[in-house]
Amino acid sequence: MTTARYIAFEGLEGCGKSTHVSRLATALGAVATREPGGTTIGASLRATMIDAANTMLSPRAEALLMAADRAQHLDELVTPALQRGQHVVSDRSAYSSLAYQGYGRQLDLTMLKQFNSWAIGNRWPDLVVYIDVPLDTLFERLKKRELDRFEREDRSFFERIARGFNEMASAEPNRWLVVDGTPPKDELAATILREVSNRLNIATQ
Repeated sequence: MTTARYIAFEGLEGCGKSTHVSRLATALGAVATREPGGTTIGASLRATMIDAANTMLSPRAEALLMAADRAQHLDELVTPALQRGQHVVSDRSAYSSLAYQGYGRQLDLTMLKQFNSWAIGNRWPDLVVYIDVPLDTLFERLKKRELDRFEREDRSFFERIARGFNEMASAEPNRWLVVDGTPPKDELAATILREVSNRLNIATQ
C-alpha cells in the first residue's frame, strides 16, 4: 500500500500554484486544498489577512493569524486525509510563513519556525514544489487582476521572499522540487507530475 503523501506548492503571487495544485491533485486522486483558507475557520482568517483595507495589521499579528490558519488546516483537513490514506496537495504551507513573514516582513526566522512547527505538530510537507517565475513576469500577470493586501507590496518585498524560497530550497534539496514556471501550462503540468511521481514513487490515476 502506498503511503499517503503531503505535497505543497510554493511560489510568489501569479506563478500558477492554484492551477497546478488542481491538476496534480486530479492526476493523483488527491485532496486539493490551500493555505490560508482551506477550512471554514481558515477562510475567515484569510479574508482578514488579504483585505487591502486592513492596512494596520501588524507583521506579528499577520504571522500569528497565519499560524492559526495552519494549525486548523492540519488538524481539520490535512492530517485526517493522510490518516485515511489520501494524498494531500496544498497551495502553500508553513514554508510560506517563513518566506513571507520571515524574509518578506523581516521577522525573526528562528522564532517563526519554532511556533509554526508547534502549530502544525511538526508535520511539514513531504515534498514542496516551488514554481520559480521571474519577478517581471509575475508583475505583468498581477496587472491583470485586482490586487489583495499582499499583492500591493513593493518589489523589494517580493525580492526578499524569492530569495527566501531559493535559500530554503537549497537548504533542503531532498524536500524541495524547483521547477521553471515559464513553459506553457500543459508542459509544466506534465513536468510536475513526472517529477513528483518519481520523487515520491506515487502512481497516477
